[in-house]
Amino acid sequence: MRKLGMSIAALGLAAAGLVVPATAAQAATSAAAANHCNDIWPGRNGKVYAYNYTYCNGYLGSTAGDDSDWDSAGGGFENDWDKASSVLNAGYTGSYDIVKFYYLASYSGGYNCLDANEFFVDDLSRNTFSNGVNMNNNIRSHKWVNSCDRWMD
Repeated sequence: MRKLGMSIAALGLAAAGLVVPATAAQAATSAAAANHCNDIWPGRNGKVYAYNYTYCNGYLGSTAGDDSDWDSAGGGFENDWDKASSVLNAGYTGSYDIVKFYYLASYSGGYNCLDANEFFVDDLSRNTFSNGVNMNNNIRSHKWVNSCDRWMD
């Protein structure tokens, strides 16, 4: 009986050994992905950036100005409606250092804000606009503002 108990214990430890490295590997991959936004941080250059994928992957564009229509030329983003899955605020701190993202063109239809001191949101699917619509792949305009009453996670 003692040998059977020891065998079961050894088998349990071996199984745990197989599970722990996989979990550690997943955690390391997840941490590396999350750190990508940190890795590409451009410093304070006065711009807002948008990325097609989470964790600041798949660069869509950047601009120092406002853009009332992410689907038309002239505002920094072009043909980028409904594509952003992560955003980065590299704005200068002080006045107008908050980026207010909107669900519709012309700064309407619900909004949510990213403060310069928050730096980035690596996964927009965790956020909603003020109208309740999920932000992932739904940004259509943005502008720099002085204050806001709604903040992204």
